[in-house]
Amino acid sequence: MFTPKYPPPDTAPPPAPTAPSAGAPVPVTQAPAPPAAVPNRPTVQLTPGSALALAAGGGAVVLVIGAVLVSLLLAVAITGMSVAVCAVVLRSILNAERRH
Repeated sequence: MFTPKYPPPDTAPPPAPTAPSAGAPVPVTQAPAPPAAVPNRPTVQLTPGSALALAAGGGAVVLVIGAVLVSLLLAVAITGMSVAVCAVVLRSILNAERRH
């Protein structure tokens, strides 16, 4: 029940070795592959005006992303400062309560 059951061994004869001799030419059994087909899509050609517009658009995207990241960093900094000020105020209030 727990012994493995192996499939029967392959009964096909082993392939004959086909090593070519050193001086004999090797026959070509397959035709060479045809060259790759060139796609029929038009290529994009950049004129100086379109290259300038593309560069200006890329620069605008970089500026917008930079402004967003700087504003997020500024928001985190302002939040941290306000939490620190609140902690100092609470600490002074608690110290004043202990003295009286």
